[in-house]
Formats: sequence, C-alpha cells, structure tokens
Amino acid sequence: MTGEAERRIARRFMMMLPMRVLPGGTQHDELRALTRNVSYRGLYFVADGKFEVGNEFEFVLTLPQPISKTGDVDILCRGQVVRVESGPNGRAGIAAKIERYEFVPAAANAA
Repeated sequence: MTGEAERRIARRFMMMLPMRVLPGGTQHDELRALTRNVSYRGLYFVADGKFEVGNEFEFVLTLPQPISKTGDVDILCRGQVVRVESGPNGRAGIAAKIERYEFVPAAANAA
C-alpha cells in the first residue's frame, strides 16, 4: 500500500474473536469462524463456506470476559460482504462492513 491513501475511517483492532455465521442466504448451516481484525464499522474473518461480494448475512461476535470484564458478551450483527479472498484448503478471507448490531441479553446466552 505504499503511496496509497488509507481508506479506513475506523481504527482496526487485531483480535481473534470467536464468531458464528448464522444460517440464511447462501449459508445453510451455522459456520464457526475467527476474526482477524475488527472495528465498529467492519471486520475481516476466515471461514469455510460460500461468500460473495454484496451478500448480506447475520453473525454473532463473542467478546470474552477478559475484554468485556463481565463475562462473555454476544453481539448480534448484520453485515455485508465487501471482499472475498481465496485461501488454502477451501477457506476464504472475508471482509465485511457491519450495517447494524445489538448486544444480546445475558438471558439469551444461557438458552
């Protein structure tokens, strides 16, 4: 990226957070994945499955106790794929913008 302007507005945090991609759209089963970086506007993660630029999907990010300081916290998000990179063993790197999110109540986590 030498000589190119940085296009990101939001600061990215290099974090490997567990996430679940919920069934819907092109995903028929729940997928487990790990983030590589996250900001309040987007994320990058690696997962198996079929993702295409423009697809919308729902996912749950889990903030572990060391980050939340209160116990694991789930955040339900709606995102849109902005980039897909082919990876080894059929896995793909997916960049997505976060369109909306909401914290899932603790009672819902126990269910």
